[in-house]
Amino acid sequence: MKFIILSGLLLASLVHASIPPESQHPFPGSESSPISSLLELHKALVEHESITGNENNVAKYLISYLEGQNFTVETQEVSPRTTSEPPRENILAYVGRERSTKVLVSSHIDTVPPFWKYERRGDQIWGRGTVDAKGSVATQIKAVEELLEVGKINEGDVALLFVVGEEVGGDGMRKANDLGLKWSTVIFGEPTELKLASGHKGIIGVELKAKGKAGHSGYPELGKNANAMLIPALYALLHAELPASEKYGNTTLNIGKMNGGVAANVIAEDASALISIRIADGDPETVKKILLDTLDKSGADVELTTSGGYGPVYIDSDVPGFEKIVVNYGTDIPNLKGDHKRYLYGPGTILMAHSMQDVHVHLSQGMKGIDGQLHLYEFTHFSPHAKYFSLVPRPCVWRKKVHLRVTQLSKASRPNHTRKIIPAFHFIRITSM
Repeated sequence: MKFIILSGLLLASLVHASIPPESQHPFPGSESSPISSLLELHKALVEHESITGNENNVAKYLISYLEGQNFTVETQEVSPRTTSEPPRENILAYVGRERSTKVLVSSHIDTVPPFWKYERRGDQIWGRGTVDAKGSVATQIKAVEELLEVGKINEGDVALLFVVGEEVGGDGMRKANDLGLKWSTVIFGEPTELKLASGHKGIIGVELKAKGKAGHSGYPELGKNANAMLIPALYALLHAELPASEKYGNTTLNIGKMNGGVAANVIAEDASALISIRIADGDPETVKKILLDTLDKSGADVELTTSGGYGPVYIDSDVPGFEKIVVNYGTDIPNLKGDHKRYLYGPGTILMAHSMQDVHVHLSQGMKGIDGQLHLYEFTHFSPHAKYFSLVPRPCVWRKKVHLRVTQLSKASRPNHTRKIIPAFHFIRITSM
């Protein structure tokens, strides 16, 4: 029962570190110390470029920050320093000497390319990773700090784990299995619109290669165009009957990258395409067989290879008071071994993450007409003290041009002996991050 109470308190505190209360305010001219503390942490994380493979600088900053907050910090080498590459390290932080804890709170510190600098415009914050997933990192740290300060958690209760490489293969979390630790509950941080995810789609990576014969473009009969071989194969795959399910919807196929040829006046000798498939039902082998059968029927002369992959992932969502969501993206959840309960929760929406659109284009087109609501649900089930962390349902309209709102809880919302202003991120939407 203590594990459940502890997990509940953490989730509730993460909500408080992520969601505005009834009284919402834009950025004040002079922010309170807790608000400033959260903003400074988030800003510093975003300002440190950490595209996958180059996480060293943000890791060094985070290590220094956590040590400054009196956490015991361990680093785990994922890949060593080379003459051309910096080292890559996971970060494990906990209280005191007890590294084996009941609950683990985790997210990733790498981002997709390209780097977008941090920028604040009034009550808006922009920058690569503001939501995916440095918003989760910042709010997770602040939530744990808050629970420690008010005495809700102690040594041996909670650890923080921040990993590299989530965006490309999950090598950081897979390496974390070598830490020799087990937990009863793991809370993973990703943008879930402040809802508990009950599952996410699986994934498989696919590469298609076509091998032709080079020649002068004026004499196509003397060569074999690899591009002309690849294109119908891709068309066939786009129209393949892939599995679907009631919970996860359709399996989707994205042609993410194509290469072919060397010049317009040369018959392309080589062509290739990288494909990401989000699996809604079945497993990678089932999907691979469908792809191979589809190519065989189409008569395409290409080579297909697959990499990694897993089927749809079940996620625990049994905490009362939270709206549930199914997400289409992948996470580090299947990369961490163990029989722990696993939750996926975080501020922000994934809908604009990984986008390459120009900011102004998005404001005038992508966000026009968007009107959604985020609902907060009271959470009082887990502890006799849970009312201190309870939330009253409040609609929050997604507003045009608002990307990150920072607010604070009213002092009146907390008991006198723990009365303080609590920082709270409200990630409404992030553009191109």
